[in-house]
Amino acid sequence: MAIDRSQLQRLDEHRWLAPKSSRPGMLTDALIYADDRLLEPILTDLSIEQAMNVACLPGIVGRSLAMPDIHQGYGFPIGGVAATDWETGVVSPGGVGFDINCGVRLLATNLKREEVEPKLRELVNQIFRDVPSGTGSEGYVECTHQEIVEVLKKGANWALEHGYALPEDLEFTEEKGCMASADPSQVSHRARERGLKQLGTLGSGNHFLEIEYVERIFEPEVATRFGLEADQAVVLVHCGSRGLGHQVCTDFLKTMGAAMRRYGISLPDRQLACVPIQSPEGQAYLGAMAAAANFAWANRQVIAHFTRRSFAKVFGEQAQLRMVYDVAHNMAKRERHPINGDWRDLLVHRKGATRSFAAGSPELPAAYRDAGQPVLIPGSMGTASYVLVGTERAMKESFGTVCHGAGRALSRTAAKKGRDAHLEAKRLEEKGILIRAETRDGILEEIPEAYKDIDEVIDVVHNAGLARRVARLRPMGVVKG
Repeated sequence: MAIDRSQLQRLDEHRWLAPKSSRPGMLTDALIYADDRLLEPILTDLSIEQAMNVACLPGIVGRSLAMPDIHQGYGFPIGGVAATDWETGVVSPGGVGFDINCGVRLLATNLKREEVEPKLRELVNQIFRDVPSGTGSEGYVECTHQEIVEVLKKGANWALEHGYALPEDLEFTEEKGCMASADPSQVSHRARERGLKQLGTLGSGNHFLEIEYVERIFEPEVATRFGLEADQAVVLVHCGSRGLGHQVCTDFLKTMGAAMRRYGISLPDRQLACVPIQSPEGQAYLGAMAAAANFAWANRQVIAHFTRRSFAKVFGEQAQLRMVYDVAHNMAKRERHPINGDWRDLLVHRKGATRSFAAGSPELPAAYRDAGQPVLIPGSMGTASYVLVGTERAMKESFGTVCHGAGRALSRTAAKKGRDAHLEAKRLEEKGILIRAETRDGILEEIPEAYKDIDEVIDVVHNAGLARRVARLRPMGVVKG
C-alpha cells in the first residue's frame, strides 16, 4: 500500500523522513529527498514503501535513502541507496538491479554546435549504423567463450589491449574500468553466452546515445577542469551489461531466495532476497557482479570507439572525442565511510543512484581530485542532461551519492497509450532533435512526458547539497533501441 504524506516527517524543503518507528522490522529511518512538487508522484507508487522495506535489511548502516528520481523497482526502489556493514551485513541483488553497472559516459568533442548541426542527420544515421541498438542486438565485436572470460576479468583493459580504447579513457573511468574483485567463474554459462555478441551495443529501454551541446555553464572553473565550454558538442552514452548482467542477477536471486531460510533471514518483501556478505553465496554474487560490471565498462568503451569512428567518417580525422568521465549507477561496492565519527567498511548498494564523491577523494583521477567527481545525470531525450560535481555533504550524508536521472513519471504502457511514434519523432524534430530508433516502442516508451522534470530533480540535489550544478546539456540527436 502506498504511503500517505501524513506518515512522513518533513525535515526541510528537500528532505522527508519515514522514521524507523513507522512499522515493525525497520532497523533505521528512511530518508526521501524531494520537494513538495516531486513528492506528489512519488506517493502514487510503492517506492517509499520499498525504501522502508530496505530499512529492514540485516546489518544496515545509516539510513535507507531515496533520491528525488525514485520510482518503484524490484525489491529496492529505483533511486534507492543503502549501506550494510561489510562484516555483519547482507548483500541484495535487488539493491543493484538487473542491469548491473548500467551507467553513463560523457565524451567531449573539439567541435562546436554550429559545426555539427549542418551534418547532424548524416552523423545520427552513421552512428545508428555503427552502434547497434535494440533488444537482442548484436555488435561487431564477437567474442569466443575464452575471450568473454577475459572481458569479465579485465573490463575496459581488454578493450585497450584490443585497440578499442585510448589509455586516458581508462584513467577517466570509475575503477579505471575494471573491478579487481571480479570472479568470472561465478558467471553462469548461460550468462556468458548471452554476452558473446553484445559488446558495443546499446540495448533497448531507456538506453541511448545522444549528441548534445553544452547549453549553459554554472561553474566555469569546474567546467574548465572537466574540459567543457559553452556550445561545445558532446556525446552522452547510457547503457549497461546487457543480457549478461540480467542473467547474473536472475541466477543469484534464485540462489539467495533459497538460501535465506538457512541464514535465518526474514524480510517483508521476497524481492529483497539477500544473504550475508561474507557467506559463500554473498562472495559468489559479488564476484559475478564485479565481472558483469567489467563487461559493462568494456561495452561502453567499445561503443565509444565506434562513435569516434562515426565522427571521423562524417567530420574527418580531425574530429576528436575526449573522455570526460564514466560512472556507474547500478552497483554494490565496498567503501569506507564515516559513521558517527568512526570510519567503517561498508557495502554501498546504489540502485539507480550515482556516485558523487567530493574533492580530495583518492578514487578520483588526479586531474579532477581538487575539483570533485564529475556526476553525469541524463534526462529525457527531449529535455536536457546535467553535469554536476560531488560534494563533501554527500560524503557525510548519502555515502557520496545522488540521483541518476529524471525518474519515470509514466509507466512504459501508459507512455505508449494513444501515441504515434512517427508524430512523436516529428515533434522532437521540430524542437531541433533528430531521433533514430530501432523500434516504435523505443520512441514511445521514452517520450519526454514519461519522465519527471529533470530541472526540478537537479534543483533538489543541488539545494540539498548532494552535488553542485556545473553544466546543462541539450540534445541534438538521439540513437535508441
